[in-house]
Amino acid sequence: MAYTYSGHTHQKIKPLIIIETTILCIAGYIGLYLSSFNHPFNDFESIQVHIVNVLIFVVIAQLSLLSVGLYELRLRESIRGIFRRILVSIGLAYFCHDAIILNIIPSLKLNPFFVPYTALAGIVGVSAFRYIIMDNEWFGFSRKDVLVIGAGERASIIERRMRRRADRRGINLVGFIPLQGDKQNSIINENIIELDVKKDLEKFVIENDIQEIIIACDERRNALPLEALFNFKIRGIEITDILDFIERETGQVAVNLIYPSWVIYSNGFHTNNHLRDSIDYLFNAFMGLLVFLLTWPLMLITALLIYIEDGRRTGASVFYKQERVGLDGRVFKIIKFRSMGPDAEKSGAQFAQKNDDRTTKVGKLIRKYRIDELPQLFNVFRGEMGFVGPRPERPQFVTQFIKDIPYYNQRHNVKPGLTGWAQLKYPYGSTSEDTIEKLKYDLYYIKHRSIMFDILILLRTFEIILFGKGR
Repeated sequence: MAYTYSGHTHQKIKPLIIIETTILCIAGYIGLYLSSFNHPFNDFESIQVHIVNVLIFVVIAQLSLLSVGLYELRLRESIRGIFRRILVSIGLAYFCHDAIILNIIPSLKLNPFFVPYTALAGIVGVSAFRYIIMDNEWFGFSRKDVLVIGAGERASIIERRMRRRADRRGINLVGFIPLQGDKQNSIINENIIELDVKKDLEKFVIENDIQEIIIACDERRNALPLEALFNFKIRGIEITDILDFIERETGQVAVNLIYPSWVIYSNGFHTNNHLRDSIDYLFNAFMGLLVFLLTWPLMLITALLIYIEDGRRTGASVFYKQERVGLDGRVFKIIKFRSMGPDAEKSGAQFAQKNDDRTTKVGKLIRKYRIDELPQLFNVFRGEMGFVGPRPERPQFVTQFIKDIPYYNQRHNVKPGLTGWAQLKYPYGSTSEDTIEKLKYDLYYIKHRSIMFDILILLRTFEIILFGKGR
């Protein structure tokens, strides 16, 4: 599944991190051993410096593995794609360690062969481990046998959302049990289990060692076998509502399934993290200053290229300002590098399209690598945006979305962001249907937001930029 903040996911992520940290530590000591042949060391002080280098490399490598998405258990990649990500992340750790850390702290320089040997051993070790576990359920990643109560419209969403093998890593969907009241217009192509739920359900669940039951029936009144469910709960079998199941396994809130009682009894869409709220601006301002210091030359070059391409001829600004809806529905002006011609919206407001012919040559490049977003740092400094949050939308669209899409206005409970969970999980959207899909991820973020979740999203955004996956 996606790397989220439910207890179910933590139980799977922690062993993976611990094992790969151990592999990287072993790689560090292999590098230490091999490099000693070229540059022998005898004194205790040099051994200490090497050990410090091992720890630094392991920390940087782990952050790099996280940043390229290798701790997302539902990563849809072949072994070749996983190897490529490992190569990039370890290579990044090599560069940061050798070219940055060792130059900032010269006292750590000791053996020029240590970092290359360690990086090579790390690539081999982590790649071999990932290859071994890719098609096996080892090290606590056991597949849970799951039974779905219901075989109608709601239950069919599980099948549609979780068709791929990668979507079901960690679970084995035993089948769907129809109940009276299920809508028959939705076709489920998987195993339909016909049985008398009042008489035979308990026997079936026990004989098949079912570990979790998903309640996904269309009509619950007088349809659910409450006594059996009560007995299952006592036996330690998990009983999960379809909304919570979809949220946990896909990292989104299924807005089309929400009913009022679920909102009342869930943790809602407001954050209760008061520490986060109190340091929110300081965190974003510090991050904004850091990014600005690193990227101002790139911003200067971008502005110059936009001016040369058409700004000089048309007199249009290299920046593009546009009204967006922010926290609590307040309107502000977002600042971006202009990626389209100055007359791009002469026919009125419209969604940006994939391969939009209104985009300039420079615009296509800067949008691909999200360079056009960099001027939004000034929105961050003004407190109108954060680094992480739902992307702010235009007032013209928001007015219509609030009328047409349930719970859309809840995304304005937090500051909008330069990047967000929806951008990572559903990176392109140009229709109302796409907006609904992205809203599901936005609501999930709002429910689960935390400082660590924000850091994860920032690191994963690096992957999008690195591989040029922006739109």
